[in-house]
Amino acid sequence: MSAIEKARQTARKIIEKNHYDGLCTVREYGKVVNDETKITSFQEVVVLEDEPCHLAYKTINPTGQTESAAVLKQATELLISPDVTIKPGSKITITQAGVTEDYTFSGVPAVYPTHQQIMLDLFKGWS
Repeated sequence: MSAIEKARQTARKIIEKNHYDGLCTVREYGKVVNDETKITSFQEVVVLEDEPCHLAYKTINPTGQTESAAVLKQATELLISPDVTIKPGSKITITQAGVTEDYTFSGVPAVYPTHQQIMLDLFKGWS
């Protein structure tokens, strides 16, 4: 293993130990066949459960201002292991600091050797 690989491995362990203070469960909406009745239905299927993560918030300054006031936006970002794959449109339930909320992912993840960053939106229902 090269010195760079060792450094990345060490950095990843530090990030996971010191920053991942939440847990997430990922669900996909798909076809499920009932073994007894052989009837196919659509329902939520858990594909990842209790995965350590961190939910971060960023305030985005407006590009323009209305006549009344500037509107600030908040961006929500999930930091999670680069080893997991979360499909677009998945429902991501995150519990952090005693608060549980449902999100969906709203963009292409930025994947690094130590973690990945996924921008989130509040989950409003299956499309």
